[in-house]
Amino acid sequence: MPRPELLARLAERQAERERAGLLRRLRAVEQAQGPRVRVDGRELLAFCSNDYLGLAQHPELIQALQRAADDCGVGSTAAHLVVGHHREHAALEEALADWTGRERALLFSTGYAANLGAQQALLGTDDLCVQDKLNHACLLDGARLAGCTLKRYLHADVAGAARQLATAPQAAALVASDGVFSMDGDLAPLAGLAALCAREGATLMIDDAHGLGVLGPRGAGSVADAGLAQTDVPVLMATLGKALGCAGAFVAGPAALIDGLTQFARSWVYSTALPPALAATARVAVALARRSDDRRDHLAVLIARFRTGAAQLGLPLAASTTPIQPLLLGDSAAAMRAAAALEARGLLVTAIRPPTVPEGTARLRITLSAAHGEADVDRLLDALAEIVPPLRAGEGSA
Repeated sequence: MPRPELLARLAERQAERERAGLLRRLRAVEQAQGPRVRVDGRELLAFCSNDYLGLAQHPELIQALQRAADDCGVGSTAAHLVVGHHREHAALEEALADWTGRERALLFSTGYAANLGAQQALLGTDDLCVQDKLNHACLLDGARLAGCTLKRYLHADVAGAARQLATAPQAAALVASDGVFSMDGDLAPLAGLAALCAREGATLMIDDAHGLGVLGPRGAGSVADAGLAQTDVPVLMATLGKALGCAGAFVAGPAALIDGLTQFARSWVYSTALPPALAATARVAVALARRSDDRRDHLAVLIARFRTGAAQLGLPLAASTTPIQPLLLGDSAAAMRAAAALEARGLLVTAIRPPTVPEGTARLRITLSAAHGEADVDRLLDALAEIVPPLRAGEGSA
């Protein structure tokens, strides 16, 4: 029997996804000015980015990048352990550790690389990793890469996490969770998970990609917002490409963690370092985010305005108090029709479908930014009032 041809098999999988109406399509943004973007020659008001504080095009960051590029050039030229570790990387790591209340921090090129590297360094084949069922894909992939036993518990269920830990009481164990869940916008039960780990001798890891900059005192994130410290959450990961408007990620924690990651986190050891100019820019973004209570206050006003308006319209929002406001439509085709109807009205909102979310939970992932105004939110609500009731009534088209 001949071997399967890999490219042909990949093409068939893609064809199956297209037949199911789940094919993802790539579109290029031609121009961006805050939440207003030009796509396919049209200006659209976007409600689907992760630029929660509106910093991605902040003049201070643009100027910082230009200055740093003049000073440092573009590429870092090598991995950190070779000749790629620049003074700007070290300064940013110090700033991130100070902001999050950790001893040390270590930069990674992406959040995906950070989660893979941290778990692969910490866990072995005899160990146990317990994770929330709605964790981001890179947390799940990190445990799989480590080769450990992966157990998952029902979303936000601390008792379920305890039951999974009890399946291997003698194993070294890591409990890992999103701090803010990327598709639902709700918060993990951080205090409960921390108490569980303290009681059971497990290590707690939190991915705070969507909490850093938005929640907590001075925007220090969901872990700080829950009143937890490094001793409660020894492994903290967050990204620089969302609320900070830059790119990259970091893991922060005790010195022993960071020293160990520099030896054993393969996605760090064998990756070219971030451009030093980008690290310099991210350090300016950290300073700006720490003093941006006004932006966080404005964002809170927008979230409350949107949720109040959606409740008045009877829209099926998920229970979220963060900038991520999922509008649950259930059916993938309905979500796609809703996204198309919004785009026809000049609004860009991405339809999220399986396999990114579970079957039957397709949605519009609406995200708010401090760069939006109240009039922008009202415009979105007016459009949703027109298109969602017909979809929910099964009329098939908006």
